[in-house]
Amino acid sequence: MKRGKKYVAAAQSYDKSVAYDPAEAIAQVKKNATAKFDETIEAHIRTGCDGRHAEQQIRGAVVLPHGTGKSVRVLVFAKGAKLDEAQAAGADFVGGEELIPKIQNEGWSEFDSVVATPDMMGVVGRLGRVLGPRGLMPNPKAGTVTMDVAKAVEEIKAGKIEYRLDKTNIIHVPIGKASFTEEQLADNFQTLMDAINKAKPSSLKGQYIKSISLAPTMGPGVKLNVAKVSN
Repeated sequence: MKRGKKYVAAAQSYDKSVAYDPAEAIAQVKKNATAKFDETIEAHIRTGCDGRHAEQQIRGAVVLPHGTGKSVRVLVFAKGAKLDEAQAAGADFVGGEELIPKIQNEGWSEFDSVVATPDMMGVVGRLGRVLGPRGLMPNPKAGTVTMDVAKAVEEIKAGKIEYRLDKTNIIHVPIGKASFTEEQLADNFQTLMDAINKAKPSSLKGQYIKSISLAPTMGPGVKLNVAKVSN
């Protein structure tokens, strides 16, 4: 793949063979974010888990102390008073079964997160093929299937992110924007790692976190010294 001049310059500005301390890595990643827009800083965490085993399927959610820097549009599936609660909490879209054909047949997708009350999951389950591939299917482990829809909406708006293994047992999650201070990114990253460390499967043998890298949207990644990321 041919890389742009900015990417090449950023890649040559540090030693790619070195695994950096978290603070050094964050400082370098901010320097690598040279695009004209406010790039997202992402963490890519390679685990020793085997996602084919249910007990090693890591999945959860955590509220980043400084948010993600992105405004999130929340859709809530609920009934009766729960619809009003969700709307009062700041949900962008609320509704029930009437939204299914709009999403399924008309391709409506102007939302970034979906919350549902347990009694609506029979209805929402029909959207599995649409929401599943986008990682938007409500899930109790992520706190998006709940009767406390107001709390769920408020947390998502405040910077709640979901983490889960992909098919190659890697977790990809945003920890903020390039415009964040190094301290804000460090706080968000540590909060994320605390949650992932707590989620370590008891059945796992061998190394849990194999490698971590941080990268901006358009720039090269920086490897972290896994031993320096506190457990």
